[in-house]
Amino acid sequence: MKGRDLFEKYPGLLEFYHLGGSKLVDAMRLITVQPGMSLYQHGQACENYLLILSGSVRVQKLSEKGQVITLYHLVAGRACELTTTCLLGGKNYPAEAVAETEVHAILIPKADFQQALAEIPDFRNFVFSSIDKGMNDLIGLLEDVSFGRMDSRLARRLLQLADSAHPIVVTHQALAEELGTAREVISRLLKGFERQNWVSLRRGHIEIVDWQRLRDLTQET
Repeated sequence: MKGRDLFEKYPGLLEFYHLGGSKLVDAMRLITVQPGMSLYQHGQACENYLLILSGSVRVQKLSEKGQVITLYHLVAGRACELTTTCLLGGKNYPAEAVAETEVHAILIPKADFQQALAEIPDFRNFVFSSIDKGMNDLIGLLEDVSFGRMDSRLARRLLQLADSAHPIVVTHQALAEELGTAREVISRLLKGFERQNWVSLRRGHIEIVDWQRLRDLTQET
């Protein structure tokens, strides 16, 4: 079952299985994590390679002042880049990974991960490709935080959330943590959006009224 689920979500790993990766699949462990629970905590040793089969995980960083910023989300088909770099560099996890929904995942023990990395080129290519994608995403986040306007970033996030559910069910605090700012900033911007009749606000819900204006706003710098 775990092999079938793995290849369905990560089709790029199927070839390496036939080239000698069956032992790696046998070493894998299936886990289920409930919403709100941590898969990794800040400073925790990385002992397993993590692959998500279903659900969503938020990887976030907490500043010394208590401010939270979301680095990226893990869903099926995406490997955790921080876990990978920690395993490769022998470092502890520098952030926190929290389940947003019920999560089903596969853990590959560190020793088996390192052996597969050394012996199976297809697995090595998969791992390095995931690192490349993750670094590009983090660079994009850094550029957004450093140079992007917060109203533009908020509009982009609302449009992303609306793709999966509309009206959007989210709190101002959750948006603040996602974008690395204060709840008051998000509330002020949303109130401004509402005055312009771009969104409609209800407690815990945001409905997009003017989709095109929000799309235009994401292009402004």
